[in-house]
Formats: sequence, structure tokens, C-alpha cells
Amino acid sequence: MTEQRLSGSGLGLAVSAYALWGFLPVYFLLLSPSGAIEIVSWRVLFSLVFCLVLLIVTRALGGFATLLRDRRVLVMSLFAGLFIAVNWIVYVYASTSGFVVEAALGYFINPVVSIALGVIVLRERLRTWQWIAVGISVIAVLVLAIGYGQPPWIALALAFSFGLYGFLKNRLGPRVTAVEGLTLETAWLVPLAGAALLWVSLAGGGITLGTAGPGHALLLSLAGIVTAVPLLLFGAAARRLPLSILGFIQYIAPLMQFVFGVAVLQEPMPPERWWGFALVWLALVILSTEAVVHRRRTRRPPDLPTTPPA
Repeated sequence: MTEQRLSGSGLGLAVSAYALWGFLPVYFLLLSPSGAIEIVSWRVLFSLVFCLVLLIVTRALGGFATLLRDRRVLVMSLFAGLFIAVNWIVYVYASTSGFVVEAALGYFINPVVSIALGVIVLRERLRTWQWIAVGISVIAVLVLAIGYGQPPWIALALAFSFGLYGFLKNRLGPRVTAVEGLTLETAWLVPLAGAALLWVSLAGGGITLGTAGPGHALLLSLAGIVTAVPLLLFGAAARRLPLSILGFIQYIAPLMQFVFGVAVLQEPMPPERWWGFALVWLALVILSTEAVVHRRRTRRPPDLPTTPPA
């Protein structure tokens, strides 16, 4: 009975986390007239403030302070911060510039990119059906390149930046919690965020915080909460659910974003793009099914990347 209750709570936490990530394009559109650089800069600063408050409230500052003496953690969090900054900038730009569907594509192909990184960086060996899924994904990108008239750079940038970010987070392991990791990453990015806001103020048309009405200011100031809360929900869910379940639930966010881009924003979807997305979804079905079958055979967690989206 206890195990069932925990699984149910874990499922609710996971769905809540990915649903919140699925609504991110709506949130970023509501931040108009702020540009991507300004939004990400405030996101960095407010996320750091919110995470520090959480560490103080939960009395976790002592454990966090010990991480500051670990050079490996500091270096890896620096690079993780740079990759997530690239991911955030590209994602916010896509959300506010009419490329929500392509951004969703980036998170659909992210699991395949994560597997490819494992082969390239860690010299991992893929099983037959994993190779098939990767091959289908490559064909899908080629088909989408025809549909877009160029490679889907936004999707590829999101997939690879987040794949590399997830790889670094994986190497850090469970020793660094979600809040501690985000605190370190945003702390490294504060100088860049400050410089970016200065540039926006002097040469980019001016900072919009406080100039576009109280509602806009409130929404922009919530960027830290919007960033951290889904991460906390995801972290709690990951401790309660099998990896295979999280592997399937992770597609909720890009699916919501895809539907929003097509049905609400009415972004163009010529036949080539539909074929490309269909191939990506086929690759994901193969990848997910193979992972579940492999888990049943070996009685160990399947290789389904569950890194949370931006």
C-alpha cells in the first residue's frame, strides 16, 4: 500500500513538472516586449536569489558550502552553467520569435542526442535497435532540413546544448542536488547576466523591467520560481518513480509545446515537417520500447535519458 501511494505521488509530481515545462512558451510570450537576452539575464539573477532562499530555509547552506571547496564540482558546474545559458537563450528566442514547433523538436530528439553523446564521449556501445533509432533520427533531421530549407538549427542547438548539460549533470551524480546545482550554475552566470543587462540598457533598446507595467514586472520577477519549482518537482519524482516511467513522461513537455505551436500560434507545418516529426516519433517509440524490453531482460533501469527541459 505504501509503495503504491508513493508511486502515485511520484507520478503526480512528474506530470506536474513536465506540464509546467510545457507551458514555458506561454510564459515567455507573456513577457513581451522583453527580449531573449534580458529575459535570460533576469532568469539567472532571480533563480540565484530564489535558490539561495531555498538553501537558507531548508538549512542546506552547510552542505552547499562544502561543494565550494570541491574544484571538480566547481569546474563542471561552470561548464554546465554555460551550456544551460546557451539553451535558455535559444529557447526563449524560439518561444518569442515564432519557432515553438522547432523548439519542441529539439526536446523530442534530445534523448537520441544524449545516446549519441554517450557513444562519442564515453565510448558506449549501442544495441541494434538503438542504432536503428539513431539512424531514423538522422534521416528525420535531413527530411526536416528539406522542409525548413536549411538544417533545423534551433532544434539542434537545443538538443546538443541540453544533451551536454545533462551529460555534465550526470557526471556530477546525486551528490549535488537540483537546488545546489542550479545555485552554482547561476552564480557562475551572474557576471555575464549583469554585463548583458548593461548592454541591453545602453545599446539594446533599454531594460523593460519596471517600464511595461506592474503585471509585466511581476511576471518577469517570477522567473526564478518558474525555473526552480519544476526542477524541485522533478527531483522529488525521480526519487519515487522508476526511470522507465520518467522516460515516457518526459515527452509531455515537448508534445504540449508542439500542439501549442501548431494549434494556437499556427506555425507552418508543410508535409516535409510532418514527415520529419513522424520519423522522430518513430525513433522515440523504438528507443523507448527497446529500453523497456532490455530492462525486463536484464532487470536493471533502461537507458532512457530523463534530463528535464529548460
